[in-house]
Amino acid sequence: MSERVGFIGLGIMGRGMALNLLKAGFPLRVWNRTAARMDELAADGAQPCASPAELAGQCDIIITCVSDTPDVEAVLLGENGVIAGVQAGALVIDMSTISPQATQSFAEKLAAKDVHMLDAPVSGGSEGAAKGTLSIMIGGDAADVERAMPVFQAMGKTITHVGGTGAGQTVKLVNQILVVGSMQSMAEALLFAQAGGVDLEKTLAAVSGGAGGSWTLSNRGPQL
Repeated sequence: MSERVGFIGLGIMGRGMALNLLKAGFPLRVWNRTAARMDELAADGAQPCASPAELAGQCDIIITCVSDTPDVEAVLLGENGVIAGVQAGALVIDMSTISPQATQSFAEKLAAKDVHMLDAPVSGGSEGAAKGTLSIMIGGDAADVERAMPVFQAMGKTITHVGGTGAGQTVKLVNQILVVGSMQSMAEALLFAQAGGVDLEKTLAAVSGGAGGSWTLSNRGPQL
């Protein structure tokens, strides 16, 4: 693989995504706030870095997948952040779930350094991250999406360029609205089943294949 890839954020989602990049043959550098989480990736061939800045200085494509908007801002623009070490012409791909407006602001600051950015949040849970079957919704320039496609294909199956900068995060919010609605109705349905005295596991098995079935019901119903 000609592109050197860096991955920042090895949590519930990022760990599986980074492992799939390694399996796809990408030379991978990693950084995580809790350093011990880099050990497993290092055992599989990744190179740990001391800071986001160090990682960015050695990579052509830098992926972030962290918890929230302030965390993305810290790893991109904070002290020893990506912007402190990134090279002109590099591509930053944020796969976190954050504010569309903040995404646009971050992209503008990176553009001043001649650095491109895509917002590419994901859906599919930790299961999809581990299996490389995530749904990826991408905002940004078409040329950058084309450049990043081999990386996306290592992590996901449904890969959709939905518009300009921030559009990926907007579509992810659409996804979240749908998921929350499903979770609310699922909770009500299971409470109804419980009140009616039927077995909850058998109830899920009975309805999952019908019109009321969904990814959320099949994957989150048993956990609930």
